Amino acid sequence: MTAEWKKEIENMMKEAIKNKDKTRLNVLRMLKTDLLNEEIKNNRQPLTEEQVNQVIMRNVKRRKESIEEFKKAGAEERVKEEEAELKILMEFLPEQLSDEELEEIINKAIEETGAETIKDLGKVMKLVMSKVKGRADGKKVNEMVRAKLSK
Repeated sequence: MTAEWKKEIENMMKEAIKNKDKTRLNVLRMLKTDLLNEEIKNNRQPLTEEQVNQVIMRNVKRRKESIEEFKKAGAEERVKEEEAELKILMEFLPEQLSDEELEEIINKAIEETGAETIKDLGKVMKLVMSKVKGRADGKKVNEMVRAKLSK
């Protein structure tokens, strides 16, 4: 999503209203509110594309966590709702990296930092996350880096 996110979201909201898509409309409203709040925190300065993506990633993370909790609780209806919302949010993120691409970035980061043990996790994570910016889930990256450094 670009720095012109307000216009984009408003146009999408109008489209959702026309199509009577309540789920999409609710997700767009929530996203718009979160972005406006982030702008307020940012001293009312316009958000950069990276900041917009960070807000979207936070929402994606919340949905994934909710899905896990609802699955544990056996609330299948809520799981379906959260998955539908997650799918809508994912449309706004840059294309996600494949496991192979992510593994390549992790291997290069391990090589660059000279990491050898799990104690070097922080150094590797910092480098990897700066390179993937919104194109990979932090939890997934952490698991992959841990697996590599544990060998």
